[in-house]
Amino acid sequence: MTTVAPSAPTGGRAARRKAAQEASKRTHARARKRGGGRRRRRPRSGGPLVVLSRALGELFITVGVVMLLFVTYQLWYTNVLAERTAHGAAGSLRQNWEHAPGGSAAPPAVAFEPGQGFAILHIPKLDVKVPVAEGVSKTQVLDKGMVGHYGEGPLKTAMPADAQGNFALAGHRNTHGEPFRFINRLVSGDPIVVETRDAYYTYEMTSALPQTSPANVSVIKPVPEGSGFTGPGRYITLTTCTPEFTSTYRMIVWGRMTGERPRGQGPPPALNSP
Repeated sequence: MTTVAPSAPTGGRAARRKAAQEASKRTHARARKRGGGRRRRRPRSGGPLVVLSRALGELFITVGVVMLLFVTYQLWYTNVLAERTAHGAAGSLRQNWEHAPGGSAAPPAVAFEPGQGFAILHIPKLDVKVPVAEGVSKTQVLDKGMVGHYGEGPLKTAMPADAQGNFALAGHRNTHGEPFRFINRLVSGDPIVVETRDAYYTYEMTSALPQTSPANVSVIKPVPEGSGFTGPGRYITLTTCTPEFTSTYRMIVWGRMTGERPRGQGPPPALNSP
C-alpha cells in the first residue's frame, strides 16, 4: 500500500507564506482548545495563622501611625498653639496698659482672677518673653504657653511690687510653648526682668536646685529653703519639671531683685543690651 504525502503548497513565495500563517493559527487554536477544559487553580489564601498575622501586621502599622501623629502633636503642634496664644495674650496686656492710667494715677492691683494675665517675664539670655498669669492651673495657664504665679491658697506667694517676699512662678519645660526649657542654662548674675503695667522689676539669678520632689513647697517660701538666702528680701523663684519630658521631679532657679524702674522711664538696661 502506498501512502499519499500531503501536497506542498503551490504557487509563489507569497502563497507559501500565507499557507504557513494559516497552519500556525490552526496549531494555536488546537492548543487553546485542549487547555480550555482545564480548571484554573485558585491561589491559596492561607490558613488561620496567615490571616491572623496579616491582621496583626495591619493593626501594628495603624497603631504606629497614630502614635507618630500623637508624638508630633505633643512635641511640635502644642508649641505652635501655645506660642500663638501666649503672643496674643502679651499683645493684649500691652494694649490694655497703654489705655489704662499708670503710675500714681492708677489704683494698685490687689488681686487677679485665676488665669488672668498681669505681667510679662523676660529672660534675655534664653530669648524668653512670656506672659505671666495668676495661678498654676495646667489648662487655664500652663498649657496656653504662659507662666503661672503661685498666687492661690496655701501656695500663695508675693507680687513683684511687694516690699518683701518671694515671687514664685511655674512653667512648662517641654511642650505647650516650653518657656522654661532651658532655665538650667542660667548662671549666677544672669538678669530676669518682670514687666508690669507700672514698672520693670529686675532680678539677678543667684542659685539653683537641679532636682527636688514636687511635694517640696519650701522652695517657694518667703525665704526659700535651699536658696542660700538667710533673711527676708525681694526674691523670684522659677519652677519647672525635670528631667526633660517627664514630671518626676522639679528644677528650681532663684534670683534676688536688684532694681525697680517706673514703666514711664522705659525698659531697664538688661532689656536694651544686645
